[in-house]
Amino acid sequence: MAENHKKAAGRLCYLCNQRRAALKRPKTLEQFVIMFGLFVADSTVLAYVLSELNRRHNYGLDLFLLSVDEGITGYRDDSLETVKRNEIQYGLPLKIVSYKDLYGWTMDEIVKMIGLKNNCTFCGVFRRQALDRGAALLKVDKLVTGHNADDIAETVLLNILRGDIARLSRCTSITTGEDGPIPRCKPFKYTYEKEIVMYAYFKRLDYFSTECIYSPNAYRGFAREFIKDLERMRPRAILDIIKSGEDFRISTSTKMPEQGTCERCGYISSQKWCKACVLLEGLNKGLPKLGIGRSRGLDNNHWKDVKQSNGTKNIEGKQCGSLDF
Repeated sequence: MAENHKKAAGRLCYLCNQRRAALKRPKTLEQFVIMFGLFVADSTVLAYVLSELNRRHNYGLDLFLLSVDEGITGYRDDSLETVKRNEIQYGLPLKIVSYKDLYGWTMDEIVKMIGLKNNCTFCGVFRRQALDRGAALLKVDKLVTGHNADDIAETVLLNILRGDIARLSRCTSITTGEDGPIPRCKPFKYTYEKEIVMYAYFKRLDYFSTECIYSPNAYRGFAREFIKDLERMRPRAILDIIKSGEDFRISTSTKMPEQGTCERCGYISSQKWCKACVLLEGLNKGLPKLGIGRSRGLDNNHWKDVKQSNGTKNIEGKQCGSLDF
């Protein structure tokens, strides 16, 4: 009887020691009372923290909110309403860039063509470029994202599984693209997703709480589930994976891709055409799987086959969306 009482007491919130805990902090095993689902709150917390620090310490930073409208009915259109409220709450100007304006396609339209498999490939590639395009339009010095420790650990694992040495060598960096026009920063690199959501909840921040309707089919989801299983056995698993990614050393004899610019849109690319332009060309030609898989750019013979299959004489005649800025 006494032992059962001890076990029950061990599940109480370590702060108040009264209410039953519903969440365990992975790093320290401390248990908290918490009554909400794990939803995306990273960007809202990031905006709040940066605006608060800027105000309290008078850093003199010009902060902007940048949001991407992928064109997902029932998900992104609803979340944008939250972002618009954040604009008012934090007094920060908001810029929204959309896939439709940049590429001529929405994700809903892409999914209708490609199906529920591989659609996240399109979204990931288009979103990364859309963020850079939006940042360039705002003429900012740095782009700050809400990627947390869970996100980075997943990315390390995915790059290992894919054998993507180039991305593996930089995915754990807290700042990337320092040699480019707009560096990216990830201030939540060592912050657990659970802690960010806890912070948003207890600060009563206004954030969107619905998962993307297409994400359950994402390959990243398998990495996420695997890491959660590891975390249950080893609480420090997420930080350990990040540390492993930081400690990877690429042999000096390994040939790394050289960064250049896309011949079509001018975006950063190690190939003749950037990934976004390759994917977009496939969509526009009715061949949505053209850029899926381990393709390393498009050579002349490949495009010759594409032109013959589509009856197309000149691929250079078509613009790849409104990508210029």
